[in-house]
Amino acid sequence: MAIPVEDPVSIFAVAMVVFLVAPLLLERHRVPGIVGIVLVGAAIGPNGAGVLERGEAIVVLGDVGLIYLMFLAGIEIDLHRFFDNIDQSVVFGLLSFLVPQVVGTCFGIWVLEFSLPTASLFAAIFASHTLLAYPVARQLGIVRNRAVTATIGGTVLANVLALLVLVVVASAEASLDWLFWVDLAVGLVVLFAGIWYLVPWLGRRFFRTLAEESYFEFLFVMAVLFVSAFSADVAGIEPIIGALVAGLALNRLVPERGPLLNRIQFVGNALFVPFFFLSIGLLVDVTVLSGSRESILLAASLIGLTLVTKFAAAWATGRLFAYADDEIGSAFGLSIGQAEALAIVLVAYDAGIPGFDAAMINGAVALILVVSVVSPIVVERYGRAVAAIEKRETRQSAAVRQRILIPFSPVPEHHETLLTYHESLLDLALLVRDERFAEPLHTVTVVRPGPETERAITAADAAIGHTEAYAAGAEVPVSFHTRVDHNVASGIVRAAVENQVTTILLDWDGMHLYRQPLFSHTIRQVLAWTDQFVLVSRIREPLNAVSRIVVVLPPRLAHDPGFHEVRRAIHRIAAGTGAPVLGIVVEGDPDQYERLVRDVESDVRVQFERLPSWERVGPYVDETVTVDDLVICASARRNSVGWQPELGEFAARLPSLTQGDFVIMYPPSGSHGDDRREADVSRPFSSARPPDRGNRSTSRSR
Repeated sequence: MAIPVEDPVSIFAVAMVVFLVAPLLLERHRVPGIVGIVLVGAAIGPNGAGVLERGEAIVVLGDVGLIYLMFLAGIEIDLHRFFDNIDQSVVFGLLSFLVPQVVGTCFGIWVLEFSLPTASLFAAIFASHTLLAYPVARQLGIVRNRAVTATIGGTVLANVLALLVLVVVASAEASLDWLFWVDLAVGLVVLFAGIWYLVPWLGRRFFRTLAEESYFEFLFVMAVLFVSAFSADVAGIEPIIGALVAGLALNRLVPERGPLLNRIQFVGNALFVPFFFLSIGLLVDVTVLSGSRESILLAASLIGLTLVTKFAAAWATGRLFAYADDEIGSAFGLSIGQAEALAIVLVAYDAGIPGFDAAMINGAVALILVVSVVSPIVVERYGRAVAAIEKRETRQSAAVRQRILIPFSPVPEHHETLLTYHESLLDLALLVRDERFAEPLHTVTVVRPGPETERAITAADAAIGHTEAYAAGAEVPVSFHTRVDHNVASGIVRAAVENQVTTILLDWDGMHLYRQPLFSHTIRQVLAWTDQFVLVSRIREPLNAVSRIVVVLPPRLAHDPGFHEVRRAIHRIAAGTGAPVLGIVVEGDPDQYERLVRDVESDVRVQFERLPSWERVGPYVDETVTVDDLVICASARRNSVGWQPELGEFAARLPSLTQGDFVIMYPPSGSHGDDRREADVSRPFSSARPPDRGNRSTSRSR
């Protein structure tokens, strides 16, 4: 193999080996893997062993990696927390720009004897920041921490202001009249507003047209990402800003637990983002610093000022908003990352600005090398402490270990429809699943004995492969069970007991495939024979297209001991979809539910309205709920706290009141009293007789 490597296949082969080996070697010594990629890149680059050149292909892939990195930061941020604490993002963004900009400008004038324009542009080199260590924060699971959220949000403001300095200084010879500022302001507003409002509108309609989850969803996300980055470039703004805004705009359309987000993360972390760090490593030339006193002075100045001023900004923000020391350290580590420094220097160099020569370029390269190593290490050091505290608090607040059971229909002639029902239930299960526990999702297919038994079992086995692949896309294990039982509800209940299930998800449409005289018959029996949390759902529209969650709350349900499970499930669905919650309190006091919401630390936006009677609920839902809304009816079991006859009547009417998605939630209960012994088939979802003990039932697990 010729050195340097120039063949595209060989370049990719070398890169893949670096991406595999370097992180594995360094992570053994508790050093972030991305540091290994930078160091190995420097060792095999043109200024090292000369194995790889920083050619056009590496430059393009590196730029794509940086854009993808900023996009990941936007799409994974907790938008509820971001908007609730937007003041922290604004303050941190301003401080992380102003402190370096002011200190750097003064240092450039008084120490380096630069002119004011040159000193201002010198300060802009490190006034911006890039989230180089974001992969480390994501791996530690602290991206939703308030300090990390503020750092991500502040990145937009700090980078826009730093790039504005570059535009103004580079255009100093042109006329900076009011037209210049108007054009710049209009470009920024059009870009941000266009991405923020157009992308969600397009996304909801696109996802709704897809019959099932496929790679087209991923291609749509990629198209939005790079069109937004290109649009930012056309508007005179760095593409990474467009990528970050695109991530924020798509945030609500990409569920935080699902195959789509997993694919986005996988492609970025395995391919694009490592190419960015390899590109940085290939830039490094340590030898140039030893031969130039000016290069050493500039490199030391840039490195020292970056570390000091960014720490000052993080410390001031932390003290203002009462951050813990480890949170301050994490924000500092994230904000010292630099990737735009070289771009700013090269633009100034090409524009012929005095002071921006080869020595400044070498100094910028040294800055990028140092912070590329230091930033991930700092985030790793302080982020581990933040993650440990959050995990400790999570364990203290953890309830009973959650296990979810999803009954599936086995009817072979409805195979395609059946798979759609399976995916819809899995999407809902992924939203309500508690990630604190590494429990698999349990599915059960109940087959009635008879001439069609073997055929139904074969159909169930065929569907298992599709379901397994779909769940694997979200990296969630699934345990499959097949039972033979004369009574469908009996098979479901037995599977729930045997697997110690806490939550059962039933599908409104899918259960029709069991050919029962009344769909409500199975639900009545499951509710009568179980104490678990039961959700009855009809998911026809993709959950990531939900724009609002409308929750119907009966007056006395707040006193039900199991209501906290309902509240927790609603919170997870709202957090996963990014949709606001509108609570409709029927004949009750909204303040009571507001107090219950405040008792739980939550970033979900919730509003309450009151309806004076159940007669108003049906018309209200029929007139105000759209296909984009998810309706949740917080119901109750018969003869339990919160039960009203109107609840059963409303649940039976709900499918005709909305064409969109709905979920009926029945809280868990320790006992149902007479509910287990008496059947009342005149009311929807009432209890029924327990299963015949003589029924034979077998189970197969996979």
